[in-house]
Amino acid sequence: MATPITKGKFDGLTALADERGVISAVAVDQREWLTKAIAQARDGARETTADDLTQFKIVVAEVLTKYASGILLDPEYGLPAIRHKSPNVGVLLAYEQTGYDETVEGRLPRLLPLWNVRRLTEAGADAIKVLLYYNPFDKEKINAIKHAFVERVGAECVADDVAFFLELVTYDDALGDVQGLGYAKKKPEHVTRAMEEFGKPNYRIDVLKVEVPVNLAFVEGARAFGGTAAYTRSDAMRLFREAANVAAKPFIYLSAGVSDRVFQETLELAAEAGTSFSGVLCGRAGWQGGVPAFAKGGPEALSAWLADQGVRDIMARNAILADRVKPWWTAYGGKENIEVAAARGAGAE
Repeated sequence: MATPITKGKFDGLTALADERGVISAVAVDQREWLTKAIAQARDGARETTADDLTQFKIVVAEVLTKYASGILLDPEYGLPAIRHKSPNVGVLLAYEQTGYDETVEGRLPRLLPLWNVRRLTEAGADAIKVLLYYNPFDKEKINAIKHAFVERVGAECVADDVAFFLELVTYDDALGDVQGLGYAKKKPEHVTRAMEEFGKPNYRIDVLKVEVPVNLAFVEGARAFGGTAAYTRSDAMRLFREAANVAAKPFIYLSAGVSDRVFQETLELAAEAGTSFSGVLCGRAGWQGGVPAFAKGGPEALSAWLADQGVRDIMARNAILADRVKPWWTAYGGKENIEVAAARGAGAE
């Protein structure tokens, strides 16, 4: 039986993938983090301005989208970068406010108050992205709010017939630092349960942007291994497969702020495990090394850094993705099994 996908969603997914159906996208929707990183690289010599953020994003779009299928930007500082991306590269726009209110329990999500899905598509979005901090074992009242929030965005994307990418970042305050050993041992279950939850049809999500289920620093035998093991290499590959097996939607991996070297090794391990991921949305791993160059030398210095190290890194990632990932339509039984249908409004499945 054919799987119906409305035309707007199908076109959005097609725009963000290459001809093989693989998503190799650059993420530069960072706002608060990028502001602080540039300021830190300047040693407090001067504040980071809105123009700094815009110029940074423009340069990333100019250089790296020559080797990408898509780019993720924010509408606050990133819209001018759309004009500087390579042709035929899809645009994903962020809908959430950066960060979360630390005075409110639960890391609750917030949307940008001046934007909605229709305005984002009119600004150039082929698809909409929302980031959600999620602990599947949090208080029921906290997760009920988050579930309703995602359902609301999903319904809005259905109403405007736009593809919806949900970015999941897991955490557990009771376990402390998400980069520590305690969380590393629990991370596989957190990531797996989050992927299982948001694969349900009521959320109307088209692609899940997820963390890998292990922390490579605790994988025994990995090049990134830090000396304390939470899993063997065999364990890690099994955990990759277990998380992938619950996914009812296409999913891609995010870089989660690790170095490009670590992210590449992570993707190699995911591919070796036979994980059915459909690509990547790589953010800081692909360009954070260029922040000091930009802070001290401006756009020209960043462009030079990206043209050298940035291009080498994205080409290395693309080589890993070349023949070891699955097209996004695999989750729907293959491209030939998809029936492109007219939008039916917010009540459509």
